[in-house]
Amino acid sequence: MPDPHRCAWAGDDPLMQAYHDAEWGVPLSDSRALWEMLMLEGFQAGLSWITVLRKREAFRRAFAGFDPPQVALFGEADIARLLADEGIIRSRAKIEATIQGARIWCEMEDRGESFAAFCWSFTGGKVVRGDGQKLLAATELSERASKELKRRGFKFVGPTIVHAWMQAVGIVNDHTTGCFRRDAQDG
Repeated sequence: MPDPHRCAWAGDDPLMQAYHDAEWGVPLSDSRALWEMLMLEGFQAGLSWITVLRKREAFRRAFAGFDPPQVALFGEADIARLLADEGIIRSRAKIEATIQGARIWCEMEDRGESFAAFCWSFTGGKVVRGDGQKLLAATELSERASKELKRRGFKFVGPTIVHAWMQAVGIVNDHTTGCFRRDAQDG
């Protein structure tokens, strides 16, 4: 049986294809999972997504399963441990941004503000469907979301990273026309 038609970026790498087929663009509503993906997208800055994808399990181990209340408690000893962990991307700025992001996530949740509701507020809780023709690096939507994330203190959340994150978590459906996942992802 031939492979289904996929978005071109999935290429022929089995890990990328599996990610495309099972995860990319699937609307997430779990606050923790949305935060994990935002942090991973931040680690990807300046690198390729396959690099992060290959290290994802190591990231999960290193960052306590991306459990924000646990990560929020990380201190200098944890930063030193993470900087020595060859399984992850060892950038002090990105590690510190993840810890800070966990603290912001916790503050939001403590105030009764769901991170998931915040994430979906930019689209009124609806999936935004791309035109299926071109993948944009950033949009007015990602610029607005980026500005608000930065205002709240998040780092590594520029419009390009935020757009990639919105695509990954299904806030934006950017599967291309003809991709077997395009119509399956509208929520």
